[in-house]
Amino acid sequence: MKANYTKLIFLALLFITASVSQAQNFQGKAFYMSKTSVDVDNFGRPDMPEDRKKQMQERLKSMFEKNYELTFNQTESIYKEEETLETPGQGGGGGRGFSMMSSSFTGGPLYKNIKTKDLLQEQEFFGKQFLVKDELPVYEWKMTGETKKIGQYTCFQATATIQSKAVGFEDFRPPKRDGEESEETESEIGALKEINIVAWYTMQIPINQGPGEYWGLPGLILEVNAGKTTILCSKIVMNPEEKTTIKVPKKGKEVSKEEYNEIVKKKTEELRNNFRNRRGGPGGGRR
Repeated sequence: MKANYTKLIFLALLFITASVSQAQNFQGKAFYMSKTSVDVDNFGRPDMPEDRKKQMQERLKSMFEKNYELTFNQTESIYKEEETLETPGQGGGGGRGFSMMSSSFTGGPLYKNIKTKDLLQEQEFFGKQFLVKDELPVYEWKMTGETKKIGQYTCFQATATIQSKAVGFEDFRPPKRDGEESEETESEIGALKEINIVAWYTMQIPINQGPGEYWGLPGLILEVNAGKTTILCSKIVMNPEEKTTIKVPKKGKEVSKEEYNEIVKKKTEELRNNFRNRRGGPGGGRR
């Protein structure tokens, strides 16, 4: 009787040890396609030639249609753009300034830790390297009860609304010349914006991770629609044979998200003022 009891305790401890070991070794990869819609008419002159407009459309497409890889375990994740070779001729149609803006709005590796609530991202902005460090954002998710299939996974819908002061690429658009009509009022750079988020998550992968800064649902987030951006999962690999080390980003000058937004805001105001002066605004312009 005593021998059987000892054997049961031994088996229970063995099971617990195996479960802990399996949890520690658990890893998955999710691959996402991200697309942001941008109106090219906001970045050029009304009389811009069609061939130049087409060039700019291609550049904007290369900037805002990207593929990402999310590597995750039970508590951590790293989200980064997949490396691709630049297509010959891709650098044309915008100049050095356009290229710098492109790189400035393509974030580096983004790290999330669900346990410590840490959020870190390496970010290059106009030739300077920053390490943006903050806490994970809090999303007040509301479950709608709607479901749909994404690939083989049954997904549930959740919605949230956030307030953001982040400066986007569209804030770089040149101000309108005097006399030019605009369908919308030029907004203040860095003004508080309300963003509605629709997310789809699957409980078949019970990890509260997701692409970008999104997290906090009882399953992996496979699709996000936020403002003009759509992120959609195209492939999932669970427990790949070759494990990837999830490294905490460390490169760059450490700043908070609020500090980084202020840096971007000031640079954007400077660039827009330069545009205004070159186009005949106060203090300069063409004759």
